[in-house]
Amino acid sequence: MITASPAPTFPGLVNLSSASFGAEVLGCSDEFFAEASNLVEPKPAVFDPDRYTERGKWMDGWESRRRRSVGEDWCVLRLGARGHLRALDLDTSHFLGNHAPLARVEACDAPGARSLEALADAAWFPVLDQAPLQPGSHNLFTVIEQRPVTHLRLTITPDGGVARLRSFGVVSPSWDAPIDDEARAAISPGEVDLAALRHGGRALACSDMFFAPMNNLIAPGRSTYMGGGWETRRRRGPGHDWILIELAAPGTLGTIEFDTGHFHGNHAGRCSLWGVHAPAAKLADLLAGSRAQGGWHEVLPESPIAPDRWKRIVAERPLGPDRREFVRELEDRGPFTHVRLEAFPDGGVARLRVYGRAGGRAGGQASGQAGGQAQRRVEGQTSAESDS
Repeated sequence: MITASPAPTFPGLVNLSSASFGAEVLGCSDEFFAEASNLVEPKPAVFDPDRYTERGKWMDGWESRRRRSVGEDWCVLRLGARGHLRALDLDTSHFLGNHAPLARVEACDAPGARSLEALADAAWFPVLDQAPLQPGSHNLFTVIEQRPVTHLRLTITPDGGVARLRSFGVVSPSWDAPIDDEARAAISPGEVDLAALRHGGRALACSDMFFAPMNNLIAPGRSTYMGGGWETRRRRGPGHDWILIELAAPGTLGTIEFDTGHFHGNHAGRCSLWGVHAPAAKLADLLAGSRAQGGWHEVLPESPIAPDRWKRIVAERPLGPDRREFVRELEDRGPFTHVRLEAFPDGGVARLRVYGRAGGRAGGQASGQAGGQAQRRVEGQTSAESDS
């Protein structure tokens, strides 16, 4: 089994056409050799040299039959969330003598359309003019179009295969992410997940994401396997791991959910959560610690965010394996624009949910215990990326 090279990543952007984000294929002209649904699979494409089907060689991607008449093949997919596109990856990994030689991509803005019939009157516009594709490659293209989109139509000329279609962009904020019954029973009416990727939340930086990308922590739904969460490597020195999240909107908090689903023996041992209200802060401002701590803090500009502006939301607490925990007794409720999850000493957390209400007056507190809490040290080096 041969795995494709890692997919490209773009700091601050998310793959809107990933199945893990809720994207789905609505239909295609032909998928004789390989199903179009593979286009939105979050895992890298693989190649099994010994695997065949009754129709020929098994391929991990979308592959149409060899065309014997004039025409083109197409596939339509619904994005996981409405958003603005910035880049495309037409991945032809493992498609060598059978890749699509030319491709173009169109988009439309049709919220709520979940079938080809619902798109019958859609106004499609180009986001990628017809371009040649290289075999067995990540074919990367920038997108200049500024309109929000909900659906993409990939057209290949004349036929062939594409392993993955990744569309990197930013989410147009909305508050429509579904809440399952267990979470709904634990939170107050009217609370929404302010950190959710689907709502416009973003993972800005983390200490480590060796085993899984940081945006997984705020991805839609529950993780379905161990690789679907955020997991750091085994720490062999002092310190602990952390991840910084920008909320979709400033808000006051009501309930925090820590989910370690599918992490057995490698979940974070303990965690804590901190928040700050800093709507105009730069990333370095949010990461800078005391210069007396040494290391890379010595070369960061002095942060305008005083240490006591970081408030402790949830004190350090143990985490169990493969479980969900809902915490309503918060030391400070904000409002906050950013939160920092600290994982002790390392390990995996599948999901972090920050339920609350958008808006609120700066400085509100729950119990008053967090007013003078100092900022915890941000350990290690930062890293940022976009896919889920």
